[in-house]
Amino acid sequence: MNKLFVWTSLLVLLFLSSCAGRKNIVYLQDMQMGKNYPIDTKYEAVVHRDDRLSITVSCKNPELAIPFNIYGGTFKVGADGDVMADASTRINEKGYRVDVDGNIDFPILGKLHVEGMKVSEVTDMIKQKIEQGNYMKDPLVSIEFLNFKYTVLGAVGRNGTFSADGDRITLLEAIANAGDLAVNAQIDRVAVIREADGERQMFMHDLRSTDLFESPCFYLQQNDIVYVEPKYKKKDKEDRGWQIVTTVLSLVTAVCSVVWATR
Repeated sequence: MNKLFVWTSLLVLLFLSSCAGRKNIVYLQDMQMGKNYPIDTKYEAVVHRDDRLSITVSCKNPELAIPFNIYGGTFKVGADGDVMADASTRINEKGYRVDVDGNIDFPILGKLHVEGMKVSEVTDMIKQKIEQGNYMKDPLVSIEFLNFKYTVLGAVGRNGTFSADGDRITLLEAIANAGDLAVNAQIDRVAVIREADGERQMFMHDLRSTDLFESPCFYLQQNDIVYVEPKYKKKDKEDRGWQIVTTVLSLVTAVCSVVWATR
């Protein structure tokens, strides 16, 4: 028993251990160089129950907009005449919560049903009601999500619920934020569970295919759940096999080290 054998055994052990967790994951394998893939530039998130919306109303006469901005702080008029919220005095916004019936209580206008509407549709509705009530002319309405969240579970680097800035995040971005796919992930079994019209639907995706671009879940909606299926049985067998190999090699190396040290 010589030193060469001991060091060779250690190197083999380290090599096999490092290879055990390797797995090449290639996204969008059928994407072709030079081919154009359409982008939904007009995509908008849809309002759901329990959403919190920041809604700001402004116009060229700031005093007219004050009653519509109970969460907006004070306002100032810019050099061009536009009215904007004064960031230096703006209080912490809680926003307008969409209740279980899909409504919000908006100042002056009262109860508004917004569930299932796109942001632009809610904006247009509020502007129209303000003009119809002769409260002001040409109001400017700005709406943002305050609690846009989604959940990623399964074979990813980090499970959890994540918040998004704004309301536009893709399925690939969500997986990247969760630490990418794990080595035991089924890249062709990525599900998105979505709530719509009081029901839950599941959409399955193959991340190797550009068909992903055509999915209604390519852009996530509020409260979507992304679930990446792991390779349960196959991975279990691989794990047991590698555990046996590495254990045997460890024992052999340990025995060789003891024998070599006592000679």
